[in-house]
Formats: sequence, structure tokens, C-alpha cells
Amino acid sequence: MKKKLLSLLLAMVMVLGLAVPAFAADDPLVSPAPAADGSITVLYTNDVHTYIDGKLTYSLVAGYRDSLGENVLLVDAGDHIQGTAYGSMDKGKTIISLMNAAGYDLATLGNHEFDYGMDGCMNAIDWAEFPYVSCNFYHEKDGVAGDSVLDSYKVFTVGGVKIAFIGITTPESFTKSTPKYFQDDEGNYIYGIAGGEDGSALYAAVQKAIDAASAEADVVIGLGHLGDDPSSDPWNSEDVIANTHGLDAFIDGHSHSTVEGKEVADKDGHTVVLTQTGSYLAAVGQMTIAADGTITTKLLTAEDLSGVTPDAQVKAIEDAWIDEIDTQLGTVIGSIDDTLNNYDASGNRLVRKQETNTGDFAADALYYLFDDMGLDVDFAIMNGGGVRNKAITGSITYKTCKEIHTFGNVACLITVTGQQILDALEWGSRDVGTAECGGFLQVSGLRYDIDTFITSTVQKDEKGVWTGGPTGEYRVKNVQVLNKETGKYEPLNLTASYNLAGYNYTLRDLGDGFAMFNGAVNVLDYVMEDYMVLANYVKSFKDGKVTGYAQPAGRINVKFVDVDPDAWYGEGVQYVYEADLMGGTGGSTFAPYAAITRGEVMTLLARYAGVDTSASSPWYQVGLDWAVAENISDGTNYGRTITRQEFATMLYRYIDEPAADCDLSSYTDSGSIASWAQDAMEWAVDAGIIQGSGAKLNPGSTATRMEIAVMVMRFCEGIKG
Repeated sequence: MKKKLLSLLLAMVMVLGLAVPAFAADDPLVSPAPAADGSITVLYTNDVHTYIDGKLTYSLVAGYRDSLGENVLLVDAGDHIQGTAYGSMDKGKTIISLMNAAGYDLATLGNHEFDYGMDGCMNAIDWAEFPYVSCNFYHEKDGVAGDSVLDSYKVFTVGGVKIAFIGITTPESFTKSTPKYFQDDEGNYIYGIAGGEDGSALYAAVQKAIDAASAEADVVIGLGHLGDDPSSDPWNSEDVIANTHGLDAFIDGHSHSTVEGKEVADKDGHTVVLTQTGSYLAAVGQMTIAADGTITTKLLTAEDLSGVTPDAQVKAIEDAWIDEIDTQLGTVIGSIDDTLNNYDASGNRLVRKQETNTGDFAADALYYLFDDMGLDVDFAIMNGGGVRNKAITGSITYKTCKEIHTFGNVACLITVTGQQILDALEWGSRDVGTAECGGFLQVSGLRYDIDTFITSTVQKDEKGVWTGGPTGEYRVKNVQVLNKETGKYEPLNLTASYNLAGYNYTLRDLGDGFAMFNGAVNVLDYVMEDYMVLANYVKSFKDGKVTGYAQPAGRINVKFVDVDPDAWYGEGVQYVYEADLMGGTGGSTFAPYAAITRGEVMTLLARYAGVDTSASSPWYQVGLDWAVAENISDGTNYGRTITRQEFATMLYRYIDEPAADCDLSSYTDSGSIASWAQDAMEWAVDAGIIQGSGAKLNPGSTATRMEIAVMVMRFCEGIKG
């Protein structure tokens, strides 16, 4: 306000021809100069998830904003009040205070803004000194959409340019938060989020907002919490862009993707700039709208802002709150020498698609809670989306437990049938092999297999809530229940009753769409908050020393998390696996892009020939001896990776057929085929085993496991034919 008044006074002085007083450069009433080139800057964040204690902070973002001048806006694309103890301890109130102090101009609702209930969401909106926008969040009665809960868009005039931001909230909020938060006490939906099974309702809501905003603004920007994850189809940001027209740019969130700037064509073929900063305030986005309307984006890390002075007011709030929470939750209750983790080296959240040691730990804590109370508990489930921690080792405090479970869900025990638990496992496994799924179930007292080569056909409604089991084959197989008396696993009985431990989010509130537990008998409800369940389990170990979690326990066997069944190589991997010719590489992976050794190929061919290699010691010896005896290999260099022409030669020697008269001259690299491999390559190409890539055969390139799988399938199918 003071800056606006000063600008008005200066304008009046110049109009009246009065002398303009000199101001010191550091005068607090003097605004930094606007960009000399007439450009406008939009700074943006998304999926901060209350990570306020990292290198990049709200105070640094605020300081950077102040350094840029007048023509600057600061916006957020959702998921800012939940994620760590810094958010959950006061349900986001201090986070909103930080955003207020940092000078945010606008935000949209992410799915996690609903995690403290609808009242909690509305409290956050009330606490904010900036507006929230969402074009597809509405009141509902008797299944009919009513008025919008929030304004669909907001127009700002910056540097004489009118810029509209259209808020868009993911329809996945129903299941990735808690569906009951959108219902009344009788279970009727009183709030809705436009989506539609085919996305049409979402596209219509966005287009309506675009049309209205375009009548007022020069630039129209989507401020969405949709993400680019395929599992969010047809509701992801690229779907929306492709099915609407009139957006100039789209600031995204939800999928935690790092998208500095991607050009996506809209419905009319016009380019829309899509961007997303990643997550946890690893970067702040900077969008520049040039005077000629050109839009560019870049992502800035803490290192990029190393010369910026953090805003003192914001930093004071940050420091005081971090100190308070660390003090409250800082009591050491135990320790662990192993590392509890849910991420791989590339930053992929494994807990949402395969077993992790933290998932085991969290499920075991639930099982222990009720077992220690003397209650009959058969097994426990923990949704992967509720396990949030990065690497944890060493001392364990209450805050450590809060890093694992940030939501404040409460433990429950219910009685279910075997069929209900099978349906729950099937529902949680629906995206394995293609995408992450927050509903993926970590387990205790159970073990099960997932066949990713079976396409998921589980049934759901337009809100993403389970409505029935698969219309085809179950991809979950071999479900077994631990018998506590014998210590052995026994097959799940679909008609028997079992006591299931979990959290209210999954068992009672339809979280992640788990509706198959409707009608389950309640045994004990609202027993203990999630992070305290973990703390209780830690304290059960002698001297609080947690052991037994160096690796996942082997409760969930996935075939395979790194293979897309629909990819060009998917059928080949399925073939060699089911034919028991090639297995995985440990855990739940096939490693399709990895190289394969000569020893592995010898063993594969020996298995195809009917040789039992299961008891080989070392693992390659039986295959190597067989290959030497059959004159397929001289047995040397068994540990070296194999090339495509070497593999063709081994196959050719095995099949022992006359050379094919096949002209390879059309391939540009045919001259690089070794003389000893010429006949084999001609035979392999003629038989369709090697098909080349474009105009190349790549004879000397290292063969990958997926290439070998496909070539073996072609070879075997050709022999059968």
C-alpha cells in the first residue's frame, strides 16, 4: 500500500511540474524499478509440502521477489499446507502466515489442501491474505453441480498488462485426500470437483473460465494442480491443454515433475508453455512475459539465488516455527543403523509401486499396535502414499516419525472377508508397471504377487472410487496369510473372516478410493495417531534399537515394476519370463535397458534346450558346460557383455541350419558385420529375429536384456511355426 501511495505522489509531482525530491536507494518507501524492457515476471511454486527448512525457503523467495521490481507476481499451484510436522502441527496456519508475509498474490487448491478436512481447507482460505481460485470446485446437491466455491480466475493489472490466472484443482482430490470430507454426515456429496470419466467435465469447466477471463485479460495462464503423470489421465495438464483453447501458459503441480518449460499444442494447435518446479521447494519458477507477449520460463535453485538477501520478516517466522516444532518433537526415542528409504537413486518414489523397508516398518507398526493390545489381528495394510519420508538412519525422534507419517490419520481394526482384502490388494496394484499409485499397499502378516502382464480391469466411478473387482483376470496372485501359531504362510480364504489393521483414511474414509471395505465390522476405531503408532513400535525394541529392516522383507513379488507391458519389448519380456528362460534381476526389476553377459545367454539357451540349470554352482557353470559341449561357445569370456551379432551367432550355431541367402546391403552398417558373423546375421534377419532399427542392424552394439528377450521370443515362435 505504501508503495502504491508513493507512486501516486510521484506521478502528481511530475504532473504539477514540481521538483522531485531525492530518495536514498535503501529508503524502505522506495520500490525497486520495474524492468527496463517492459517485461513482467511471474514467480511460482508448487508442491512445497511445508518443507520450510531447506536451502530454498519462503524468506529467500520473498527476498528475490523484492529484488526484481514492481512488475512481479508470486503464485502457488497447490499442496502447500501439508507434508511435514511444520504443517501438520497447526494444520497449516503458520505456513499460510509465511505465505502472507512472503507476499503471495494468488494460489490454487491442491488435493492436500483438503487433508485437514473441509473445515481445515476453508480455514486456510480464510487465513490467507491472498485469494484462492478454482474453476472446477463447486457446491453440490443431489448429484447436481451448484455454484462455484471459489472464483474461477483472478485478473491482475501489471505494467499496464492484464493477466488472468485460472485455478484448476485435480479431480483426484476425492481419492488422494478423503472422499468423506466432500460429503455430509449421511454420505451425500455436498462438494464436487469437475472431472468426468473422459475428462470432458473438467475441460468444459476450464474452457468456460478461459472464455470469461479472455474477455477481460491480455494474457491467460492456467494455475493448475493436475500434474503430467499418466496415471492422472484424462485429468492431467497436457490433457487439459490439448482439449481447450485460449491459454497462453500453464503453471502446474501435483506430479512433482520438473518441467522448466515445455511447449504443448492446444485444441487449435497454438503453443502453450507448460511448467512445473518439482517439489519440496527445490526450485522456484520464473516466468517472463516480454513486451511483445513472448513467454519464457526457467527454474531457479537456492544456488542460483545465492546472492539474494532473505526477507527478514519471513525468516523470523520461519526460524521461530522451526525451533518450536523441533523442540516439541525432538525427543530421541530410539535409533536404527539401517536406512529407511522409499526412493531410488533417481528419486523415484518406490513405495508407491513396490515393497520398501519403510513400508514394511510402517505396516509392522500397525500390526504390533493391536497385537500388543491382545487383540486378534491377522494382517495390516499401509497405503504407499501415506509413507512420505526420504532416507532415515541413526537417531529416531517423534519428528522422525512425523516425517514418515505426516497426515495425522488414526489406527483402526476392522473385520473383513478374504474377498475384500483381495479386492483391496488388486485395487492398490492397478497402476503397478505403468505409474505410481498412492493406494499401493504395503503389508504385514500378508504376502502376495502382482502379475503386471495382466492389464488391470478394476472398476471405478468418475471420482476414482472403487466400484467392483476386475472384469477380467486378477493381477494379484498367490495371496497368503501368516499363521502366528505356526509361523508359516497359508493361502487366503476368500470366504473367511479376518481382522485387518489400518488407518481410518483407507479403511473407513474411502481414501485412495478404497470403497470395498463398506460393510466391514468395526472392532476398534480411532486408537492412535499414525506417527505415534510408529513411536510406539520403536519403543518396543530393546533400548529402542530398531532392527530387521536392512532390506524389504520379500512380502510383495512384482513382475516387473520397470517393464511397461504395452511397450515394444513388453511381450518379449513376458514370454521369456513365463517360459522360465529369463528371470528378474533381484527384487521386482527386470532391468530391460541393462546389458546381458555371454554366461547369461549360455544359461538361457541351455534352459531352452531342456537343461536343468537351477542347481548350478556357480550359477553359469551348467550353461557354460552345455554351450561348450554343443559347440555354441568356447566357454571363454562368460562374464563379458554380448553384442547383437554374437548373440545371432550363438543362436545360429544352436539351430544348425544352412546359411540363408539374405541380402543385407540395404542396411547402412552391413559392412561392419564381422566375417565370422556374416552367415548368422543373414540367417537372423531372414528369419525375422533381428529386424534392425531404421536402416541399421547395429551388429556390434551391446545387446540389452529387452532386445534379447524380444529376439528369443521371435526365435522360439519361429521354431514353433
